Amino acid sequence: MFGVYITHPQVKIDANVPVPKWGLSDVGAARARKAAESGWAGQLRRIVSSDETKSIETAEILARASGIGIEIVHGMHENDRSATGFLPPPQFEEAADWFFANPEESFKGWERAVDAQARIVGAVNAVLAMHDATAPIAFVGHGGVGTLLKCHLSGRPIGRDRDQPAGGGNLYAFGLADRRLSCDWTPIEDWRE
Repeated sequence: MFGVYITHPQVKIDANVPVPKWGLSDVGAARARKAAESGWAGQLRRIVSSDETKSIETAEILARASGIGIEIVHGMHENDRSATGFLPPPQFEEAADWFFANPEESFKGWERAVDAQARIVGAVNAVLAMHDATAPIAFVGHGGVGTLLKCHLSGRPIGRDRDQPAGGGNLYAFGLADRRLSCDWTPIEDWRE
């Protein structure tokens, strides 16, 4: 049976709102609704979300397709970047490049990549340890920690070359029995189980 890690799609960027409180943009919400119409969304028996607004909104849209509620796991949040606050997109991309290239160091006070990876892997493993491996499950979260989890699942070192395409709203799938990747980043509305 399959598990998927889903990144929230496009958000409303507002430099005056803390990043964890950003919600989905109209485009992001429309993409999540389109994904919810896919056959895989209706098969989900469990949806686990980070506690950030954009992930919760994505998870709730997907949950309506399968008629289930969502669970929130606090350890699934994005890497902590609060030390720098909002960075405009060009500066953020440079910072993200540095974050992935120097996983054992902190970028200007950010959570280190190795620590964020340990946290997301621990959170996902804790959920899966108590999960029926015959029931499809979705984890809804963020691109940075999603990439760190993907690196772990694939047995590869942390690297930005394993990151999702810009914009978010992608997923990768893995087998629940062996926890091996079965597909790479794919737009949420395009994936077929």
